[in-house]
Amino acid sequence: MSSFSRNLSRRAFLRRGACAALGTTGLLSTLAQLRVLAAGVAQQSDLAVPASEYKALVCLFLYGGNDANNLIIPYQQQAYNNYAQSRSILAIPRAQLLPISPLNGGSYALHPAAAPLQALFDQQRLAVLANVGTLIAPVTKADYESGTAALPAQLFSHSDQSVQWQAALPDNPRKLGWGGRIADLLTALNESNQISMSISLAGINTWQNGNSTIQYQMSDEGAVGIDMLSQEWVPQVRKDTFTGLLDLERKNLFEQTIATNTQRAITNERLVNAALASVPKPTVQFADTELGNQLRMISRLIKAGPSLGFRRQIFFASLGGWDTHDAQLTAQTELLTEFSAALASFYQATVDYGMASQVTTFTASDFGRTFTTNGKGSDHGWGNHHLVLGGAVQGGRIYGTMPELVVDGPNDTGYGRWIPTTSVDQYSATLARWFGVSDSELPTIFPNIGNFATRDLGFMG
Repeated sequence: MSSFSRNLSRRAFLRRGACAALGTTGLLSTLAQLRVLAAGVAQQSDLAVPASEYKALVCLFLYGGNDANNLIIPYQQQAYNNYAQSRSILAIPRAQLLPISPLNGGSYALHPAAAPLQALFDQQRLAVLANVGTLIAPVTKADYESGTAALPAQLFSHSDQSVQWQAALPDNPRKLGWGGRIADLLTALNESNQISMSISLAGINTWQNGNSTIQYQMSDEGAVGIDMLSQEWVPQVRKDTFTGLLDLERKNLFEQTIATNTQRAITNERLVNAALASVPKPTVQFADTELGNQLRMISRLIKAGPSLGFRRQIFFASLGGWDTHDAQLTAQTELLTEFSAALASFYQATVDYGMASQVTTFTASDFGRTFTTNGKGSDHGWGNHHLVLGGAVQGGRIYGTMPELVVDGPNDTGYGRWIPTTSVDQYSATLARWFGVSDSELPTIFPNIGNFATRDLGFMG
């Protein structure tokens, strides 16, 4: 395991913390949830797909801002020459690149560490989404420079842009994620809601925050329970006393919430781990890396999903370290090696389980990075290229519009920070429609979708 992965694993463990056992976004969220349930509030949905279909949506967030200018690279000689001149020390030699031939035209190549992705693209299972970013409405360079454009708050800020990506609400301070809003809408499709349909393998995140849906947090080894109850050396009388205390009637809402959550954590841990034990482990070998272990567990949860009463599930995984201000060529190569191998193994696991067409995985990241170098790496940008993978993906193509890779050109706000030509809303809405959100419900999930001419980018079958 790399030094990057070891350090990130420790941080991920601390980020999950004790609250993982409760499977909540926090105690205050749970209190609000209990009040909603007590009031008998229910949401109705204009469902667009038969309830019998199982589908899983997997968000893979690349924290720090992946430099996709070095993931998808112009391959035609003159275009490559322009790329190499602008990228300077960040340019990857053309002879090392992995060419791809998009079915819809163009001459591009992938980073040399992305050989597994090249194979998936050639198999038409992987698609590229060009120059995606947070937008309230379409923006031109003239609008940007004149100050008349409605812009997302705090562009180029890690914390703000990662939240806006996950929320698809760049003009609204509420931190409800679009994955959480979809879960609120479609949870009625599931036969059982004892366990949340939103499961995170990477700690608390904005994407899965809903009004009524609470994300369930797990480790890459399984559901997290109360350690004392599983230890043989702990006397049974102590275990019985502990669980008996949880059954006591309480009038204080705070105390009752803690007891209810603890009981639920115990029940859910046993239920989830029993379901995992009942399904075969994937035959494909996942690399023992942070992301490989997360995706291995997600593949097992997907296989177990129908037995737990799920027809829809939403998963969150992440990989950090992409803020490559320094030593970018070395750092990104290491990250893309881990990323590409894990993604390919995950797709193969869904094939082996006979569920490839029911699972769609997509990438997201804080932002893109500057096309020009700071001398050692690249700085914070805006528009970025992303990947979508799955058996239902119309792959082997590049969707959207590539920016003109010209510093101070029509897409550049300075230093090669590309103005997005596709919005997060359009990208996400296309995934949401495949997942079962109807056209009439899209504005509920994505309030700004009406500002864009195209709601469906066509990359899903």
